[in-house]
Amino acid sequence: MARRERWVVVTTLALLQAMTIITGVYAVQTEFSLAALTRQAPHPAERPTASPSVPVITAGPVLASGGDGPLPTKGTLAELLTDALGDKALGGSVGAVVLDARSGQRIFAANADAGIVPASTTKVVTTVAALASLGPDARLSTRVVQGKTPGSVILVGGGDPTLAGPSAKPTTYPKPASLATLAGRTAEALKAKGVKKVTLGYDTSLYTGSPVAPGWKPSYIPDGNVAPIHALTIDEAKQNPARSQPRVSNPPQVAAAAFAKLLGKYGIAVSKSIAPAKAPQGAAELGKVDSPPVYALVEHALTFSDNDLSEALARQVAVKEGRPASFEGGSQAVLAVLKRLGVTRGIQISDGSGLSTRNRISADALARLVALAGSPQHPELHAVASGMPVAGFSGTLGNGRRFTTSDSKGQVGLVRAKTGTLNNVNTLAGFATTKDGRLVTFAFMADKVPASAEPVLDRLAAIVARS
Repeated sequence: MARRERWVVVTTLALLQAMTIITGVYAVQTEFSLAALTRQAPHPAERPTASPSVPVITAGPVLASGGDGPLPTKGTLAELLTDALGDKALGGSVGAVVLDARSGQRIFAANADAGIVPASTTKVVTTVAALASLGPDARLSTRVVQGKTPGSVILVGGGDPTLAGPSAKPTTYPKPASLATLAGRTAEALKAKGVKKVTLGYDTSLYTGSPVAPGWKPSYIPDGNVAPIHALTIDEAKQNPARSQPRVSNPPQVAAAAFAKLLGKYGIAVSKSIAPAKAPQGAAELGKVDSPPVYALVEHALTFSDNDLSEALARQVAVKEGRPASFEGGSQAVLAVLKRLGVTRGIQISDGSGLSTRNRISADALARLVALAGSPQHPELHAVASGMPVAGFSGTLGNGRRFTTSDSKGQVGLVRAKTGTLNNVNTLAGFATTKDGRLVTFAFMADKVPASAEPVLDRLAAIVARS
């Protein structure tokens, strides 16, 4: 019976790989949207409500044991990877690890324990910690509460950077919370009290410290890579929600001003003076909107390498873990969570997005975190796996530049991985299933790249998938 069950698992994995290849060919020929491949979890409105005691599982069985296929032949794999790692495009600082996802056994290692600038693969660290600490079903709430007088209200930021402002036209999954919805609910509550004119304040006290991380380059905000981090923000502080730049200089003030205009549309007059304020302890709630669940936020952050959302998740971990919700507190909290999970060696971080040049992560630590995220023992972490871009299909691996060369395009659809890119830094970490059905994880990292090493990283991942 056990032999029959193993045969069924291996056959299922083979069928899944075949279906992926067929889908990829169809996609290339018909140019249909493959965004759905990243949507392992349904839209929140379509998703049945789970009991709080039941863990949410968003990744499919392909991420379970990986079948009973044999491990790749170490000698052959080592020879191929060593040859590819000699490519001059990688520069002089490279780390590489391939692990058996089930056992954690190293299949290949080169400079595996050296700390290397991880760039956006830092998001794997952040999202693992967020899911483990907050839980997959947690949501970030933006509220309006009664001020000290009946005619005063306070907009309280809950750290949701995806909150949609009045000019946003959300068309992607997950659908964000809406500032207009919050204004409508608040206006209804005020009218029920007979209040038609208010003064408005805004509370951003959930987050503390500098809104800019140590190790961020001065060009990051002007270039639209990220906004200053505040607890109250709409549209990720973009002046135009459809464009990454420019970013507004005072996100809380802009959000509060937009909220005041929306209240006016719902029949509540707002005085001209809008200023920071502290919500009274125990103040009555007049309205609230919730973000999508954390598992959906994690998937979005990884698929699209969303820096603003990743920073917010790191600070939410700090809040949950009782640390100051600052860059330093977030980093400490994330590492504390990883310590509980048994993975901290080789990880040093200063932010949640990976923009900081002070971050250092070893290839071994990164590959082990990826394995943890796909482990059957940790279903609460599976959104990390389902959120990773699919080679040639989605997110930062579906931009038309990745897995396009002759030595990697044959593995389109067979690699799922998080990318990392900064000046002189290229990294890639994720999953692949070998030709014999063994699930493996890998991390390839280089932080002294002369120009771009992306094609080489793709080749390395393709070698693993072919092994």
